[in-house]
Amino acid sequence: MSITRGDIKQMMTSIEAPIVANQTLAAVSAVFSWGMKEEIVTANPCKLVARNPTRSRERVLSESELPTFWKAFDALDAVTVAALKTILLTGQRPGEVAHMRREHIKDGWWEMPGAPVPGIWPGTKNGKSHGVWLPTPAQAILVELAMGKAAGFVFSGSGGGPARGLDAAMRAICAKLGIERVTPHDLRRTHGTKITGLGFGRAAMNRVQNHHEGGIGDVYDRHDYSAETKQVMEAVAAKIMALIEGR
Repeated sequence: MSITRGDIKQMMTSIEAPIVANQTLAAVSAVFSWGMKEEIVTANPCKLVARNPTRSRERVLSESELPTFWKAFDALDAVTVAALKTILLTGQRPGEVAHMRREHIKDGWWEMPGAPVPGIWPGTKNGKSHGVWLPTPAQAILVELAMGKAAGFVFSGSGGGPARGLDAAMRAICAKLGIERVTPHDLRRTHGTKITGLGFGRAAMNRVQNHHEGGIGDVYDRHDYSAETKQVMEAVAAKIMALIEGR
C-alpha cells in the first residue's frame, strides 16, 4: 500500500494543534527522505504539502497575573511548584531548570556546563557554558528542597530523575483559571521582559538568559559581568516578589 500526498494532507488536518501537525510533517518527511536515500522508496509524499501558518508567541504574564499564578503554583506538588517558581525568578530555560544539579551551584551561582553529560546534564541550548546568580527568593526555594543533599538533581522526580510534566502543570493551571495558555517558557519570557522594563537593557537580558548574540563583540568583549548580573537578578526578583505580595 503506497502513501500519497493526499494521505499526508489528511494526516495534517486530523492533528488539532497546528505546531504539532507541522512537527509531525517534518518527522514523516525526514523518514521518506532517508528512504529515498536508501532506495527503499522512490518519492517523498510530504513534498509540496503546506505547513500550518503559525505566529510567534509573545506571551508574558501581566503584573496582575503574577500573584494569581504564584498562588496557583502552590496547589501543585512540591517539586513542580519549586521548579516553576525558579524559572520565573531566574529566567532560565525550563529544560535547564528541570535538570539543575546541586553540584553546579557554588556560592549562590548556578554554573551550567555548555557540553552535555549523558544521563546527568543536557548541556545548554547554544553549547556555551553559562553562569547566573540565583537571587535571594530562588535560593530560599532551593534550601527547602535541599534535604542535606550535596549532589544530584535539585528538582528530582519520583524516579530520581529530573522534573517532568512542567508543561502539563501549566496547562492544568490555565484550564482551572480559565485564561489564555501560558507555558513554562512564558515564565522565562516574563523574567526577560522585567529585565528590560527595569532599564537594564537588552544586552543584560541576553547575558542573563544566555542568548548568543554573535558578531565582533563576542570576540573582543571579555569583561566579567558578574557584579552586573547579580544586581540584575536581585532587582528583577525583588520586583516580581513585590508584585506577588502586593507591595
